[in-house]
Formats: sequence, structure tokens, C-alpha cells
Amino acid sequence: MKDLMGIINLSENEETIKEITYNRPIATIPIAGRYRVIDFILSNMINAGIHNVCIFTQGKSRSLMDHIGTGKPWDLDRKIDRLSILNPVININDMITHTGDLDNFKNHLDYIKYSRQKYVLVTRSYMVCNIDLKAVFKYHKETGVDMTIVYKRMINHNGRFLGCDTLNLDENGKVISIGRNAGSRRYYNVSAEMYIMKKELLMNIIQDSIMMGDSEYLKQAILKSVKTLDVNGYPYDGYLACINTIHNYYETNMDLLDVDIAREMFYKNGLVYTKVKDEPPTKYLESSNVVNSLVANGCIIEGTVENSIIGRHVKVKKGAVIKDSIIMQKCVVEESAYLKNAILDKYVHIGKEKMLSGDRRNPIVIKKGLSL
Repeated sequence: MKDLMGIINLSENEETIKEITYNRPIATIPIAGRYRVIDFILSNMINAGIHNVCIFTQGKSRSLMDHIGTGKPWDLDRKIDRLSILNPVININDMITHTGDLDNFKNHLDYIKYSRQKYVLVTRSYMVCNIDLKAVFKYHKETGVDMTIVYKRMINHNGRFLGCDTLNLDENGKVISIGRNAGSRRYYNVSAEMYIMKKELLMNIIQDSIMMGDSEYLKQAILKSVKTLDVNGYPYDGYLACINTIHNYYETNMDLLDVDIAREMFYKNGLVYTKVKDEPPTKYLESSNVVNSLVANGCIIEGTVENSIIGRHVKVKKGAVIKDSIIMQKCVVEESAYLKNAILDKYVHIGKEKMLSGDRRNPIVIKKGLSL
């Protein structure tokens, strides 16, 4: 896989998940207790042998830099073919406001041009899966098409992929067109927003779109180019989630409590790596009762935790009850408090005997640093 470079584009719509993206991009939202959303696609790339990885940000990168650092946990702190984080360039002489990400790609086009790889994988962080990218790349080269797009055949259930891109395919797996899931069909081919092509083609798409002025986002430019290119769909049959709404974020975490899904996501096509923190194991006191939950290290559990995700350094005091909830790191839940269908961002403090209860379809979200 030395001939394939990876691009992770963080220009992702945060409007329907903004309660937990005020201070971070979707890429660094905590998931499964001790991981971040971007860990999955980064680990997929590393497990496939991709070592030239660049992340195009929207500019909100403090949390990303803190988590990613030099890329050491993913073996990306190298002298050649390493991790690069590319932020938008601000030109004070340019009075035009650029709302899309295409301008960021134009300003860093030399990075793509002078890379050693012939092919490029363009993807997102919010499409979460454990996929064998070696197999996808092999398929792309064997078919000889201009572009390959990964997709999953889905049943339209619970609106989990509502609004996501869908591929319309012919009988040979060729992509005829790309639309949006409006929820009206029983079956559909949801795009995982993973595109493999030659880097020259990507550069041409970017340059042509800037010259024509008909696109503001790279994704728009790629989708428009599909009409004139030979494009195949690659069928992926594993677990796939899209972290683009609060509901989807909540349900994805709850899915990871399923042993079969957790085994697939963390082991099937390679391990999932994350930032290493040297912390003690969680301490469970005699009064604790933990059932079907993921609990990260460094916690002190005295109360009851059921069907929940508990992040690092969380304190659950005696008599507290947490059910069907997501508690991010360094939160404190005081004695006799009750939480159900709740999402607590980092550093939240829930006082004694407080009761917070949301709905499975609409969990209650407490923003970072609040004390209730």
C-alpha cells in the first residue's frame, strides 16, 4: 500500500450535532469511552499500510492537535510519509468569504502533487467502520476504473442514514448517479464517502471546479465529476455508522455494547488505536453494580451503571444510578443522582439527588463544564 496516500477531510456538517461540537470537530468527539471518532479511519489506514496521511481541517483544530499530536499512536511519526495536519490559509488581501473547503485544498495542492504516491483515498471521519482498505484498493486497481466509491446496502431503518449520500448502480456495479436518502425507499446503497482515484484525477477535479466556480466543497466537485467518469461501487458488508446527529452518536455508542458489533469494530480487520494515557485501572467499590457497560480506565465507581458508556476519570458516587447514558471523561455524578438516556460532555458535575431523563430518540445533552 505504499502507492496509496490517505486524505481525511474534516469539512463535515456539524449543524445537527452542534451540542457536542462547540469546542471540537466531529473527528474528536469521544466514543466508546476511551476513543475518538477519527481513531477508526486512522486505524483503518494504518492497518492497510497507508503511512502518508493528511488531515484537512475546518480550522477548529485545538482538540484535534491535542489528540493526534505527532501521530505516534498510529505509527505516523515518521521522517518520510507521515501525518500532516493542513489548516485553512487566511489571506487578508482576499475579501471574499469562502464558505466551503475547496479553497483549503487549492492552497495545499502542492502537498498532493509532490507526494510519492500515485493513488489517493479521500474520506471523512464521521463514517465509522472497521474496513479492509487493502481489499478496496486491490479491487480498484483490478477493475481499472477512474474512481471507486465504498457503499453499504442497507435497510432504511430508524432514519440512521437519513440525508446521507446514496449510490444508484446498474447491474454491473457501475455508479449511474449519486443522490440523497430521503427515507422513501426500503433498500438503498449508502455511500461511506470513501473515494479512491489517481491523485492526478483528484487534482484535476479540484482545479476544474475552482476554474468553473461551480462548487464550494470538494464533495460537490467529486459528485459532479461522477457523470463523466467511469466509477464503480465497492460493496462493504460490515458494520457502518454515520456520526452526524446526536441521535446517531447516541445509537452508535449503544451499538458498541453489543459484543458481536464490538468484536467486529475493534478486532476484525485490525486493532483500533488511540492516544495513550498512562492511568490506573478503574476502581469498583463494594456498593457498585455495573451491567453491560463500557467503562474506561481511571474511574471510581460506587453506584449503579447499566447499559452505558463511561469515559476516563469519571466518578460515580454511592447511590447514583446511570442507565442508557454516555458519560465523557472527568465527569462527577454525586450521591443518589439518577441519569437515563443522557449524554454528559467532559467535566460535567451532577449534584446530589439530581434527576435527568431524556428519550431514546432524543437524549438529553449537558454541555461541557456545566454543574447541575
